[in-house]
Amino acid sequence: MKKFMVLVSTVLLLGFSLAKAQFVVTDPTNLASGILNSANEIVQTSNTVSNVVKNFNEVKKVYEQGKEYYDKLKAVNNLVKDARKVQQTVLMVGNISEMYVESFGKMMNDPNFSPQELTAIAFGYSKLLNESGGLLSDLKQIVNSSSLSMNDKERMEIIDRVYKEVSEYHKLVRYYTNKNISVSYLRAKKKNDGQRVLQLYGTANQKYW
Repeated sequence: MKKFMVLVSTVLLLGFSLAKAQFVVTDPTNLASGILNSANEIVQTSNTVSNVVKNFNEVKKVYEQGKEYYDKLKAVNNLVKDARKVQQTVLMVGNISEMYVESFGKMMNDPNFSPQELTAIAFGYSKLLNESGGLLSDLKQIVNSSSLSMNDKERMEIIDRVYKEVSEYHKLVRYYTNKNISVSYLRAKKKNDGQRVLQLYGTANQKYW
């Protein structure tokens, strides 16, 4: 039990040793919250292309601050099964952020979306980020002093629940991204400009469009 708790704590707090003590990456929930807050700025204040770009650059800045943390966490292999679920949950939230940053960055260069549509798309991403980031907070409860009375079974149930729910949000973000891209592709086809969309987003996920 003690070994398991040490491993879980190591996964959740890995940023202390891997990220040179940068506040935003010492805790995955801080990183997720930072990205979410910046995403919400797009929703609240972006009514022009310039504002969308400006606010999205803040999203990218926060994500890039934590990218080294996520990359190093991916390389951690010597964890027991249950601690690995914690690690994979944190990584999935990081991947959700990555899908948002990479895909939305391309959408801002896509003439098939208006500034108002980009703001609406950002709103959708922020909602999904909010839910998945909130689940990380639930996961942290298992290493808080207030949860020391929980037994192994209760901890495993929290880990399993959060892992499954974050997995669902991960799938939703992928689906949401592909459906938005499909809208652009259909609009481009009507203008005989589908190739531009393929070049912008790539063809790897074209089957989902």
